[in-house]
Amino acid sequence: MTPAKWVKTWNERLPDIPLALVQLTAAQAPEALRAGEADAGLVRLPVDRSFFSAIPLYTETTVVVVPKDHLITAVEEVTLADLADEVVFHPLDDVFDWDGPPGEPAFERPATTPDAIELVAANVGVLIVPQSLARLYHRKDLTYRTVTDAPQSSIALSWPEEATTDLVEDFIGIVRGRTANSTRGRTRPAATSAADQKRKRSEDTGSRQKPPAKSAGRTPRARTAGSKPTPKRGKPRRRS
Repeated sequence: MTPAKWVKTWNERLPDIPLALVQLTAAQAPEALRAGEADAGLVRLPVDRSFFSAIPLYTETTVVVVPKDHLITAVEEVTLADLADEVVFHPLDDVFDWDGPPGEPAFERPATTPDAIELVAANVGVLIVPQSLARLYHRKDLTYRTVTDAPQSSIALSWPEEATTDLVEDFIGIVRGRTANSTRGRTRPAATSAADQKRKRSEDTGSRQKPPAKSAGRTPRARTAGSKPTPKRGKPRRRS
């Protein structure tokens, strides 16, 4: 996996919360999530859906790893039938769920994919893997070609369903390409000062006060603050 673009986006949006990356094998990743050693992981499907939530991201191309001077390098693509006479390694950590591995079986199964790569480099056989693993264990004396009809491996973002935290939701949004202001993303309340909060409480209290009761049978007159009552007008009284 190459999650560099997601990490960059995370650091821009959440600079105060570090995002630590841990590289694990396909078999180790689900166990790390179960043990709480990671919050979310990029894993290979299938996963245990009774425990994990998962968002499928993409499906990898399957390739066969061979020495650079192998006859297969003369073409860009091969089929499983083209490998029928080859010794095809099937390591114990193979990510494919084969009904029956293609080609001739090796004398014994390598313990790991890196062990199988070493045997391919020794020109003992070939190895079928997802393209990302061929790139991860690249050697100058090896190359690979696409296998058009081989099983494929899908990648997903996964996390324990009961541990769907706000930060996990933030990372899901980043992986899915949501913007910081997306309505589907988690919104963060704006910070307010103590004075702002006090003023807001005062305004809320004032808005809830009842208006004064009107006097029965009398209509109140509007009066401007600070004005004096207007004197009555009429004919002046004659003095004796």
